[in-house]
Amino acid sequence: MFRSRILTPLLLLLLQALMPPALAAGSPVGSGPIEDFSDAPVAREIIHPDWFRDDSFLNLSEDLQQALQGGKQGLVLYFGQANCAYCKQLMEVNFRDPEIVAYFRDHWDIIPLGIWGSRTVTLLDGEQLSENALAIFEETQFTPSLIFYDAQGRQIYRMRGYYPPYRFMALLRYLGEGFYRKERFSEYLQRADPPPRFEDDDLNEFDLALPAPHILDRRVAAGQKPLLVLFEEPRCQACDQLHTRPLQDPGNRRLLQHFEIHQLDGRSDTPVITPEGRRLTAREWARQLGIHYYPTLVFFDERGREVFRIDSVAKLYRVRGVLAYVLDRGYEKYPTYQRWRRYAGFAR
Repeated sequence: MFRSRILTPLLLLLLQALMPPALAAGSPVGSGPIEDFSDAPVAREIIHPDWFRDDSFLNLSEDLQQALQGGKQGLVLYFGQANCAYCKQLMEVNFRDPEIVAYFRDHWDIIPLGIWGSRTVTLLDGEQLSENALAIFEETQFTPSLIFYDAQGRQIYRMRGYYPPYRFMALLRYLGEGFYRKERFSEYLQRADPPPRFEDDDLNEFDLALPAPHILDRRVAAGQKPLLVLFEEPRCQACDQLHTRPLQDPGNRRLLQHFEIHQLDGRSDTPVITPEGRRLTAREWARQLGIHYYPTLVFFDERGREVFRIDSVAKLYRVRGVLAYVLDRGYEKYPTYQRWRRYAGFAR
C-alpha cells in the first residue's frame, strides 16, 4: 500500500503512463543518434554480438582462467533483459564502434546473463546461484549492468546502466590501463577526453528545486517528503538532455512535486549541510558520495538515508519509473528496482 492517499491515484496512473505508445502499438523504436534514442521498451529480444561468450558453462573460475590463457586481463559479466532500450543502445551503438570493440576484446571476455534467467552460475568462490538470484545478489537495479573482474577474480567496477560511447570508452581505458588501482573514476575523467559540452557556464536551473541555503539535515526531525539531490555540472550535454524532456514531462513533474529537491553543481564550493549534519561543499559531498557521472540523481528517504541513485543515462521512462519506485517505497518491499517493476505491476 502507498503511504499517502494523495499519491495513490497518481501512482496508479503510471500503470498506463509507463506503457509507451510505441510498444503498445507493436512498432519498434528506431535507434537514431545517441542523443535522441527513446527509452521506451523495445518490442523484441536484444541480440548481443557473436563474440560474447555464449559457449560458457557458467563456471566463472573456468571462464576467468580461459580469459587469462587467451591473453585477456579479466572477465566481465553482462546482465541484460528482453525489451530493454538501454541494452539495445549498448549493443547497437557502443558495441558497433570499432575502437570500443577492439579494445574490449583485447582486454576481457564477456559472459551474457539474463536477470530473469534460470541457468545455474558457479561463482568464483564455488557458490552456485541461478542467474536471477545472482542478479539480486549483485543488486542489479538497471539493465544493462556490467561487472568487471581482474585477473585475481576481484570485482573492480560495476557499470550500473548505460554509458554513452565516450564515457564507456573512458571507463574501458580507466580499467584496462590500471588507473583504477590509484584513483577514482571521477578523478580519471577530469584528465580523460571530456564529454560533449555546451557553452553556457551555468546549470540548467530547475524550477522545482529549492534555492540556497541547502540545509538537508534530517537528524532531529524527518522531512515531510523524500529528498532528491540533482548533482550536475555546467556545460553538460547529458544534464541538458535530462532537463529537456525527463524533468519537463507533465507526468514526471507531478511525481517530482512530492519530493524535496535540491540542485547542486558537483564541482562547486557551494555550502551544503548534508542529511547527516556535515558541513561540506558540494564538491566535497559529491566526492564523499562517489559521484562520477553528471547528472546523478541521489534519492534519500524522509530520515535522510540514501535509498537509490541514478548514475548513468536516464531518459523519460527510467526517470518516471524510479520516481514512482521511491514514492512507493519499493526499496522496502523488493530486493531490486527491476523486481519492483515486474511484481508491483510497473513492468511496462
